[in-house]
Amino acid sequence: MALKNKLGIDNSAELAREEERISKKKALELFENGLLDTLKAGKFSALKAIHKYLFDEIYDFAGEVRNVNIAKGNFRFAPLMYLEAALENIDKMPQSNFDEIVEKYVEMNIAHPFREGNGRSMRIWLDLIFKAELKKVVDWSKVDKEDYLLAMERSPIRDIEIKHILKSALTDEVNNREVYMKGIDYSYYYEGYTTFKAEEL
Repeated sequence: MALKNKLGIDNSAELAREEERISKKKALELFENGLLDTLKAGKFSALKAIHKYLFDEIYDFAGEVRNVNIAKGNFRFAPLMYLEAALENIDKMPQSNFDEIVEKYVEMNIAHPFREGNGRSMRIWLDLIFKAELKKVVDWSKVDKEDYLLAMERSPIRDIEIKHILKSALTDEVNNREVYMKGIDYSYYYEGYTTFKAEEL
């Protein structure tokens, strides 16, 4: 069964394809219209705005904090009863250097505040912090999918792996559309979808 959506699609594979096409198009708009640069890097309000922009045409819950408990494999994300407090604490976390930024990213991943589309939104959010604080972004084409997944699974206990993976993929090409879109492509590759090229959107 597909998640309830504004498109009236009840086939999950078809929904995944449309979700990718639409949210990729919106992600490209986000980059080109300068809206990203108006958001407060590292704040949950910025992540909410990114999520709403990407998914508003698809889901009623775009930009809304989830009202269900969710898990992926054996990992349970922050329980609903603690979610609001967790998000408030993440907002207050420092982000002045590389280690602090990744620690903040790990905590936001544990929170997983939305019903769907967390990974895609959070990678844009992470790059926004790197860009604001370090004048760098991640070149996601240099990040191995399996290494990343395993490192993120282990990150709540041991974050040294994810720090190593992300640090080795940093680039100063912060305004490069191609580098940005590689990150968007990576999101869908990582989440098991097909991928559209920018010119197909």
